[in-house]
Amino acid sequence: MSSTPITAAYPALRLRRTRATAWSRAMHAENRLHPADLIWPLFVTEGTGVEEPISSLPGVARWSVDRIVERAKEARDAGIPCLALFPNTQPERRSDDGREALNPDNLMCRAIRAIKDAVPDIGILTDVALDPYTAHGQDGLLDASGYILNDETIEVLIGQSLNQAAAGADIIAPSDMMDGRVGAIRAALEADGHRNVQIMAYAAKYASAFYGPFRDAVGSSGLLKGDKKSYQMDPANSEEALREVAMDLAEGADSVMVKPGLPYLDIIRAVKDRFEVPVFAYQVSGEYAMIEAAVAAGAGDRDALAMETLLAFKRAGCTGILTYYALHAARLMG
Repeated sequence: MSSTPITAAYPALRLRRTRATAWSRAMHAENRLHPADLIWPLFVTEGTGVEEPISSLPGVARWSVDRIVERAKEARDAGIPCLALFPNTQPERRSDDGREALNPDNLMCRAIRAIKDAVPDIGILTDVALDPYTAHGQDGLLDASGYILNDETIEVLIGQSLNQAAAGADIIAPSDMMDGRVGAIRAALEADGHRNVQIMAYAAKYASAFYGPFRDAVGSSGLLKGDKKSYQMDPANSEEALREVAMDLAEGADSVMVKPGLPYLDIIRAVKDRFEVPVFAYQVSGEYAMIEAAVAAGAGDRDALAMETLLAFKRAGCTGILTYYALHAARLMG
């Protein structure tokens, strides 16, 4: 039974009273950001001592394994609990079937082991999809017509997940959007003894125009043939997102993700309200690049823009946020 809240009228009630001073605004804040809310996406590349700036992502770079370890130490010291790793696989190691994803000594697995050896108390989230490993840039295996094969792709994703779990991954994050992959991966992890490895499902991943700089970062943008609309979600749909989330939770996901972030705050809130589960958002490369472009044009302040957008995710219901601003924001929070 709903009721109308009892409240005074102006001038007995002046809502500006609690906003008049900094201490009062802090005391009345309904949502708060903390470094523990952040996951830092990092790009790994081959070599030693390598830092490769990504032109479409100002301030973001690809790092060799040894330098990724340095970033992990920075994250730990700043209070960031988890890193998300993405490999820039060399062209000669890419193939139509993405077999490099199954190599126990691939770039991702070497980075996982190096971080766990040096910084064992930080979490590692690993992307599960084939686009960093395929010669065609799609997230799965293709049939003769170029259509992504669902069940055949899942078989490879299972192997990829077990490979990453064996290397020390704490959270497996399937981003491929194949139907049924969460249940298959969960069963395989259980059977292989990885009972405490979490699954964070990219449950509502949209076929978005905001992914361009990320594809540059992992080296798939020039390879991609066609688009990903036959498996990633239509931006016009919201009820379908709730069906996707329900399916992944039923199959054993520990948490779910909405991607991209700011254009889909309504989806985040709907998921949180409907399911009351941990919901994460990815503030994707295009969102970050637009903020950086605004900063470069003198149209806004980086610190203020970054913190306001991150707070928007918390207000919408996010448990946490994957963001390229993670280290910067954590240091601002002190």
